[in-house]
Amino acid sequence: MAEISSQLQEKQKEGLEADMATPDLHNVSMKIQRAQHMYKASGVIEEKPTKGEILGWYLYGLCSYFVHTVLIPIVFPLIISQTVSQPPPPPQGWLKSYKDVKCKQSEMLLYEELVHRAIKLGGKNFSPLEWTSISWFTGLILSAPILGIVSILLDYSHYQQLIAGAATIIGALFCLPAGFFKKSWIFPPYIAVIVAANTIVGAAHARHLGLMIRGFTGSIIPRQQFANRRSFGSWLSLYSTAAGCLGAAIMSSFTYHMFSHSDHFTALWVVSIFSGLKWGLGMFHIFSTDRATTTYNDSPSNSAPMTHVVSIFRYPHAAGSLAGVFLSSFITMCIFGAGLIHAMGYICTDTKTILFLWLTYFMVPIISLPLVHPVQQAMKLDAEKMQLLGFILSTLTSGFGFYYKGALWTKGHLLFFAAVQGTATGLLHAFGRVLWLDCSPAGKEGAFSVWFSWVRALGACAGFAVATSLPGNVGRAFGASFCVGIVGMVVLIFGNISSFRGAKAAGHVIKSEKNSPVRQFDDDHSKSSVLSEVLTKGRAEV
Repeated sequence: MAEISSQLQEKQKEGLEADMATPDLHNVSMKIQRAQHMYKASGVIEEKPTKGEILGWYLYGLCSYFVHTVLIPIVFPLIISQTVSQPPPPPQGWLKSYKDVKCKQSEMLLYEELVHRAIKLGGKNFSPLEWTSISWFTGLILSAPILGIVSILLDYSHYQQLIAGAATIIGALFCLPAGFFKKSWIFPPYIAVIVAANTIVGAAHARHLGLMIRGFTGSIIPRQQFANRRSFGSWLSLYSTAAGCLGAAIMSSFTYHMFSHSDHFTALWVVSIFSGLKWGLGMFHIFSTDRATTTYNDSPSNSAPMTHVVSIFRYPHAAGSLAGVFLSSFITMCIFGAGLIHAMGYICTDTKTILFLWLTYFMVPIISLPLVHPVQQAMKLDAEKMQLLGFILSTLTSGFGFYYKGALWTKGHLLFFAAVQGTATGLLHAFGRVLWLDCSPAGKEGAFSVWFSWVRALGACAGFAVATSLPGNVGRAFGASFCVGIVGMVVLIFGNISSFRGAKAAGHVIKSEKNSPVRQFDDDHSKSSVLSEVLTKGRAEV
């Protein structure tokens, strides 16, 4: 009997020890699961970008930035102008501009081909420039519902590479058949599909930047480490924009070279074909970088809400920065288009000077933008302050253009303001993208990026339409640009838009490292480890 009693006591003791150990193991298991979610939310598991990945991301900027800045606003209007009938002689004749400046007939003919309303539709006549604006806007309408679906797939699926790759292939392919039919009515579908594809790919490209920033710094960082995020994000965006400007300079030079041939239509078709091939070269980055899936939204229970695409309006800083994206895109394209058209038709600038203007506009930022980064870091300026600098430069350019709209601009004036405005355009694009991603919560980069890409394209389309609708009234275009620049500065200054506050509202920044969920897990894990050691030691002594 005593033997049985001692055996029962030993079993009860073992059971008690098992009961004491099981909760601890259960708690550790729960802590590990909780920690996984914390690490996912904090972005720790997002791998840091490699040099190869960063260079590949720059490569896609090199291969795609020109679509928005050269192919749509320059190449396609020139191609469409070759599909319509010959314009009648202007009132002052072919050998003088509208300001009585001596011209060559070929120079005035080029201007008249672009502004002459020879395309008839529904009882109205449109010029090749206006036809391009209509096609551009059609592409934006076409892409809007698609982007709503794409925003969910970018954040809640594993098809990010497929989406970016398919959009690039479709856009590149539609550049190839531009010369099959010498009819103006065929170009709206071409341009609309290219605009839609470029908008989708632009969203994927911006989202990838957000993931690389999160991989470098983590999505939740202490306040004192925000300078690292600011430095890394602006560095990537500036150099990518500089690479894009290099690609735009190459394509604008190629356009000038091909336009010197006698058969303009065929020569410009070749430019469109090479544009598609160059754009398609960016596929190397898309399929060579395996950062397609976001671990933040991999949980099966985390289903995509139907309101995912409009979730940006729950973040006031993001909504405010969205207005800045639209205004900056409007002012840059309006100044670019209005200045170029005025130089051609009123100052009678020769084609070689037009080439120099393009090269100055696109190549000066290649040097100036990288030089801006150390200045920004030395002065500790956030993205909204750098964007404000871009608005100031653009407002000065449009203000001078409006004030001296009746004067004869010299070649030196044109080149100087082309350099200033080219730098302003680069600043507005690069830091507008950084500010936007600072306001984007982790796991919602896709939804926020589709808004950035679409609104940027909408602003450029609106600016191009204003600049080209009344080509003889450059004062109106520069006046509109000046007003938009003032509004943009007011929005940034008084709209309570801040890169730091936007990142804090998005959950990227906390007060101190002690508030980090990862730090809390580490503290809990150390406590559980101590408890396990005490229990083990107790069992050994018993």
